[in-house]
Order: sequence, then C-alpha cells, then structure tokens
Amino acid sequence: MEDKMKKRIQELVKEEISIIPYDLVWPKMFEDEAAFLLKKLPQNIVKRIEHFGSTAVPGLSAKPIIDILVEVSSLEETKKQIVPILEAEGYEYFWRPVFGDDDPPYYAWFIKRNSEGKRTHHIHMVEADSELWDRLYFREYLRQFPDVAKQYDNLKRKLSDKHANDRVKYTEEKSGFILSVTKKAKEYYRSQN
Repeated sequence: MEDKMKKRIQELVKEEISIIPYDLVWPKMFEDEAAFLLKKLPQNIVKRIEHFGSTAVPGLSAKPIIDILVEVSSLEETKKQIVPILEAEGYEYFWRPVFGDDDPPYYAWFIKRNSEGKRTHHIHMVEADSELWDRLYFREYLRQFPDVAKQYDNLKRKLSDKHANDRVKYTEEKSGFILSVTKKAKEYYRSQN
C-alpha cells in the first residue's frame, strides 16, 4: 500500500502547472464548494471554511484550483468520519505533512477533479492551532497591497514556465517569497490591533 501511495504522489507532483489570468468565477466556485461541504459533512467537526491561495486574491493569476482551508475540531475524527464521505464523492485523500518533508505535523488533504480529470479544488483540513492558518495573513496582505500581489504574480508565471511539470520545485522556489511576505503581513496586521 505504501508503494502505491508513493507512486500516486510522484504522479501528482508531475501534473502540469498552468497559471491563468484571474477568473471571476473563482469566488463562486469557493462558495459552492463551501456550501456543499457544510451540507455534506458532520457539523460537529467542521468549524469554519476559508478561501485562500491565489484564487482568493482578486486580479491575481493562478493555477485554476480553488484552495480551501477547513478548520476541524479533530483530525482523528476527520479521518474516521469525513474521509469516507468525501472519498465516496470521488475526492482523492492524502494524509500530508504541513511542510515539504515527511515529518509531523500532518493534515487531511483532498483533491477534487472535474469530469476531464483536472484538479478543481484542494481542500486542506486542519485543527485551529495549525500553522496553515498563517496563509490567511498572506492572502489578506496580497488583497490589500496590489504591488506585492503583482510581484507574486510575476514570480509564479516565471516559475511555472521553468518548472511546468515539477510542482515540488515550483513550490520550493516560491516559498521564500511567501514566507517573507507572510512574516511581514503578520507583523503588519498584529500592529493594527
């Protein structure tokens, strides 16, 4: 089973990276998916749902995949109750490390695809104390500072051309920018309170 999973992950990271101009349909795709998840999943486990990533920033080019961050009360209950529901709906499920290595902490990650097999949604399920929530600082900062969003847009386009079929390298090479801006954003928003 472990070899099968490794093979599947190797296939996933080689799927083409395609950055396209911002699409006004992305917020609606998020709203529809959030409504579906709230209707379909146990309400005692799902606490909040946020749209993050590039598709959540108006005007920003992105891979046409809606990133959704879901707060769950328990990852163990997520594995027991939510995974079977979403797998039955056709979602792919992975128990994934928060960072690029294989070390904890982990979270539940789901991929939803359209009828052509293309990714349409990534759903990241984490508990309230997960570092993944810092991604909302990054989102808000890009929304508020279009010049920084433009820098990120240019970087992503350059890296997607350079690493069209290597999602690991693409992600690694943009992570310095993301970490730097996230740190700046956290300081900025915390000073506003």
